[in-house]
Amino acid sequence: MDILFEEAKKFGIDLNKTQLEKFKKYKNFLLEYNLHTNLTAITDPEDIAIKHFLDSILVSNFFKIPQNIKVIDIGTGAGFPGVPLKILRPGMNLTLIDSLNKRIIFLQKLCQKLDVKTEIIHARAEELSHKNEFREKFDLAISRAVAPLNILCEYCIPYLKTGGFFIALKGVNFEMEVENSKKALEILGSKVQDIKSFELPKSKGVRNIIIIKKEEKISKKYPRSNSQISKNSL
Repeated sequence: MDILFEEAKKFGIDLNKTQLEKFKKYKNFLLEYNLHTNLTAITDPEDIAIKHFLDSILVSNFFKIPQNIKVIDIGTGAGFPGVPLKILRPGMNLTLIDSLNKRIIFLQKLCQKLDVKTEIIHARAEELSHKNEFREKFDLAISRAVAPLNILCEYCIPYLKTGGFFIALKGVNFEMEVENSKKALEILGSKVQDIKSFELPKSKGVRNIIIIKKEEKISKKYPRSNSQISKNSL
């Protein structure tokens, strides 16, 4: 994990030995597990360090994440960006949700191996947020999922308290997604507060962090069912 330490330091993030050891265990377990269960197409150790780990923790450079913040990572996949952020900020309260059970099993084993305390839930995002114990209960929702931004907004914003934030991590061509999300954001009582862009080291790509603030309560009918969202997105 030397490259992670070095590149993180360039961004002003000093990872300690305990954190680096956790990231090393994370990488090794991900590669081992990926041999029999498809979790990521990124298998080069340097790419994992930069495209998965560094990419995830750099969110903290553009959005203040206090130790006691309540965070939900929606469509977390193999744990990104939630688990790396939890390694960086051990005191934050993290909930991971994903709709595929194979990923949930991996995450349960991973968090046990890393001694990282998280809530891990097998659920569809558009269903879970209708339950009282999850609706409007989080300070921050975050997602690196590949769905268009207007769809992600409907999935994620219902989890937020009024005044909470949704952060979407996007690659290139994000401008059109932001433009196409104006109607969804208006319906969901939210506004784009800021967009932060940066290049990953070693020419590993461009990342855009879209920061959205929920400014008011929304109708209980959102999010709609997956079929309704697919047929008629906001």
